Amino acid sequence: MGKTYRTEGIVIKRFNFSEADKIITLFSKHYGKISCLAKGIRRPASRKGGNLELFNLSKVFLVKGKSIDIVTEAEVINSFAGFRHDLNRVALAFQASQLIDYFFKDQQKDWRSYQLFQTTLSWLSKEKVNLDQLMVNFKKKLLDYSGFGLPDKTNEPFLDSYIEKIVEKRLKYYYG
Repeated sequence: MGKTYRTEGIVIKRFNFSEADKIITLFSKHYGKISCLAKGIRRPASRKGGNLELFNLSKVFLVKGKSIDIVTEAEVINSFAGFRHDLNRVALAFQASQLIDYFFKDQQKDWRSYQLFQTTLSWLSKEKVNLDQLMVNFKKKLLDYSGFGLPDKTNEPFLDSYIEKIVEKRLKYYYG
């Protein structure tokens, strides 16, 4: 990586930082999970704001910073708008993002998991899809790609219990 670089990534986390900035966590195609500073993104006139919403797949341009890289430009590639009107589907996108965040350390890349995450968000945007099966498949493949293997039983409660043991955290459920 040079002083400036670009990648595409899916926004998995955002939180406010100082008066007008946000820390953005992306699961990126080329660099894995990266946290970066989006300066001025909370200002109404910011051109980056809508491009770095949660779950957006965006092309980002970054500059290496002393402690954190800084976003200089961002452009949406896919906002996965098809699921944003459905609270259950948004909850599943949160759950998938949470799992990606738990499974990967900063700068840990995994192209197959990146593709899996992007495909899962695309399927969430489709009207006719079995959501329970989609998430079971996501969790099974994420476990496989990450090298953890599968538990003896692969229905959702057993998968969730197995994942909680791996990440040593309780999973948050956003739907019921």
